[in-house]
Amino acid sequence: MVSRRELLGWLAALFLSAVSGCLYKKEIGEKEAARGESPVESAIKSKVYVIKTGDRKRGVKELFEHFGSENLSGKKAAVKANYNSADPFPASTHIDTLSAIVDELKGRGARVVMAERSGMGDTKEVLEAMGVMELAKERGFDVVILDELKGSEWIGEAPDKSRWKRGFLFPKLFKEADAVVQTCCLKTHRFGGNFTMSLKNSVGMVAAYGPDDGYGYMSELHSSRYQRQMIAEINTAYKPGFVIMDGIQGFSKGGPEAGTLIEPGIIIAGNDRVAIDAVGVAVLRIYGTTGDVSKGNVFEQEQIARAAELGIGASGAEDIEIIPVNDEAQDICSRIRESLGR
Repeated sequence: MVSRRELLGWLAALFLSAVSGCLYKKEIGEKEAARGESPVESAIKSKVYVIKTGDRKRGVKELFEHFGSENLSGKKAAVKANYNSADPFPASTHIDTLSAIVDELKGRGARVVMAERSGMGDTKEVLEAMGVMELAKERGFDVVILDELKGSEWIGEAPDKSRWKRGFLFPKLFKEADAVVQTCCLKTHRFGGNFTMSLKNSVGMVAAYGPDDGYGYMSELHSSRYQRQMIAEINTAYKPGFVIMDGIQGFSKGGPEAGTLIEPGIIIAGNDRVAIDAVGVAVLRIYGTTGDVSKGNVFEQEQIARAAELGIGASGAEDIEIIPVNDEAQDICSRIRESLGR
């Protein structure tokens, strides 16, 4: 017979052992996370929301319900869109998408500023041609031309073990914002990036030239054989509140300013740029894309692999949860899951 005192003693020992084990796992997980490694156990997945729609205003509004609940009253929200050139969507952000995002942010009390640098044309002229400057007047938000920033308005970034020879310059504007919202397009890139989605959209945040010394950061990027890794490294400089990818149409080949048009009819949102781009690559593969984008596992794509290595987001397809926002999105979400798993 076991006495009541002995039984209680054993139960107490078991409880303390279980608690110690949980604390140990938590401690190890925190240490590994600090080193940029995966925690011992993690039930948290990167959620990627997909809505099937051709109505950008409705789509953005519904997606905001998952990521726009934070109180932004009186806070600064910095928006990075995709205006690399003055070519129409899907080469550039659709004006209705930008308008819907601004309306949602302002509806939550935010002070909105959009900052941009174009790579294929004069930024101010591109924004004028695409209707952004007119929209800014109508909706009451500020537009910053990054090419015009002074040296004191940039911060030098040098990620650990970076392929950038001397790091890169990143705008203080995005570092100091209370929230960063990024909106990108779904397309391939024939000039070395292979694809251009949320990770590569961050290139438009980096200075093309050093305002004080004239150093050509974009010349270095585009001439490097490590270009795709360097693109991923830019993303260590900031963390967006969320990203909206307009995939109502896209380019499955060619890009960034023109290409083979596809019409998935979806808008995608999440706060993990690696997961967003992995889902985007999966969509391109569904429609038939370039040899480079089709090659290997999605997480073997250089932009994605380097970003995952840096701890920017998901490290594999198993870390991503794809959530259809409406019934119409069920089928494409199933196909994305299948494509991601290959």
